[in-house]
Amino acid sequence: MERSTIVRVQEGLHARPATRFVSLAKSFESDITVFKGEKSASAKSSVKLMLLGVKEGDRITVRVEGADAAEATEALIAYLENPLSGLDEEDAEKAAAQPLPETPNSPSVEGVLHGVPASAGTALGPAFAYFPPEIRPQERTLSASEIITERERFDTAVERVRQQFDASLSADIPAGDRTIITALREISDDEELSRLTVASIERGLDAVSAVIAASSQIAQSFRNLEDAYLSARSEDIEAVGRQICLALLGEEQPNLADIPEGAILVAEDIGAWDLARAPLDRIGGIACGRGGATSHIAIIARTHGVPAVLGLGEAVQGLRNAHIVGIDGSTGLVVADPDSETRRRLESAIAAANTEKEELLAYRDVEPRRADGTIIRIAANLGSLEEIPAALQAGAMGVGLFRSELLFMRHMHLPSEEMQAETYLSLAKAFAPHPVVVRTLDIGGDKPVSGIEFPEEENPFLGWRGIRMCLDRPDIFKVQLRALLRAAVAGNLKVMLPMVSSVEEVRRTRVLIEECRLELRQAGLAHEDFTLGVMIETPAAVFAAPALAREVSFFSIGTNDLTQYVMAADRLNAAVARLNDPADPAVMAAIEQAARAAREAGIEIGMCGEAAARTDLIPAFLEMGLTELSMSPASILAAKRVAAEQLIDRGDGLRESR
Repeated sequence: MERSTIVRVQEGLHARPATRFVSLAKSFESDITVFKGEKSASAKSSVKLMLLGVKEGDRITVRVEGADAAEATEALIAYLENPLSGLDEEDAEKAAAQPLPETPNSPSVEGVLHGVPASAGTALGPAFAYFPPEIRPQERTLSASEIITERERFDTAVERVRQQFDASLSADIPAGDRTIITALREISDDEELSRLTVASIERGLDAVSAVIAASSQIAQSFRNLEDAYLSARSEDIEAVGRQICLALLGEEQPNLADIPEGAILVAEDIGAWDLARAPLDRIGGIACGRGGATSHIAIIARTHGVPAVLGLGEAVQGLRNAHIVGIDGSTGLVVADPDSETRRRLESAIAAANTEKEELLAYRDVEPRRADGTIIRIAANLGSLEEIPAALQAGAMGVGLFRSELLFMRHMHLPSEEMQAETYLSLAKAFAPHPVVVRTLDIGGDKPVSGIEFPEEENPFLGWRGIRMCLDRPDIFKVQLRALLRAAVAGNLKVMLPMVSSVEEVRRTRVLIEECRLELRQAGLAHEDFTLGVMIETPAAVFAAPALAREVSFFSIGTNDLTQYVMAADRLNAAVARLNDPADPAVMAAIEQAARAAREAGIEIGMCGEAAARTDLIPAFLEMGLTELSMSPASILAAKRVAAEQLIDRGDGLRESR
């Protein structure tokens, strides 16, 4: 079978989406090839796939040959046409991976170096030099009788490295780091790396030299790519090659476990795997000769808030013998043994940053309240249970949006009622007594899932999606509604319907809920009612808000879709990105109209779109009467502070959260 499609995966098939695409391809027996123009690659090799340089918006063809060709084709095409593919565990890596402005290298002047600003922040601390010895090719010529043994040594070394990666993945590490390690493990298991290495061994080259040659050849192919993010993957290839060589030599990578508190890690190169396993909470900053703003080192540093300057080149050798190192991750400045004036400036910047952090932390356990006692909930937008700790740490007052579709998208088959109920119940218990809002299945032609066949649509954003699809497929929708009713025993579960455009859709949903309630009662399964609300994200919902308010208990404004519909500007189309501004008067008028309808009906209204985190708009939203703002956990503390200050200015007050 052969099918062509336009790739909708955000930013294309870079490391994480490519890794998951390969894993999906490997789950089928068929031979699968991806074509882009005149180039092609095996869909079961992440290295070859990334080297194709497939970007968002590219047209590619998938050719599948084998017994399960039809099933494989449907699954792979659905993955490629899904903008959220590769982002279903944590969106933080995507945000962190955005390239930062680069500062050109310049020669060292009196201990001052300039590199690539890779992770913002200022740090000053004792230098911790990390310069593992270089692994050089042994260049030993094998006899014919040694070739088989050398191939076996290579296979054993690769298996050892895979086990090391698996051990790291089984540890309690953040989801963002986990996805990076998964991508590295996929490289160690890649058929192209293996093919090139084995070919060299069979020509008589020893395994260590063969691995170095193969990884260097593949890494150079990545460096030749124009795309900055894909080019940076050359570092990952060489890092995996080094790990295999160490396994062949029976050696271990020097350990970062002994780095002192607050030390500046100084290195020529750091493997992403080594950094992910390091005690990042003890590292004050990173100064590295290699790497750029899109390297996995930078992503890990930004995820953990560690200031970093990369791309220092050979100049980093000048830091080997430094006692104290200061870095500014925002400008790319690195100073070895700074003088008293420079040290004073760095210490002042660090103190200011720490003060800012401490000031924000003071709001973690605060509940903004109006003078009449109305709580302003600053809640979290989540897509998986793995994101719960970060939200709780940030002081989230519940969950304003749980994207249930991500539970569907991360499995090859539709999740069972039992699996869904367990997930929703765990989520509700984690935030009790704060409310948890679960959005029912919001999928369509722009983000399909396995197990549901979607029609070809010219404009999937205006098509068969959200509540429209769910009401047409009660066999799927009722499974989710039963699971939600069962999870409602936690006592704090709320449910909202997406893409609503008419009162009739709410009424039809209530009929299904009643059917589900009866089925659960007959089955003797514990369940409770949940509070029902709707998302305001279509112009129709805005105009019908007074009527909808009589049918439900709350509104939640989805500004991402509402903005694109009000402005008639596709939010995935860069050419009209300037129109996608929720602060536009037309969008703000729509929000005000929905808020007025909610106030007059006496129901709650909140916001779960990205605009909820905009500190410049929060005062206006509070003036409109919104009582909940839900956002990424990273934005919660700043939003709490703005909300609190706004209420104090108006004579309202604060209380500590429960």
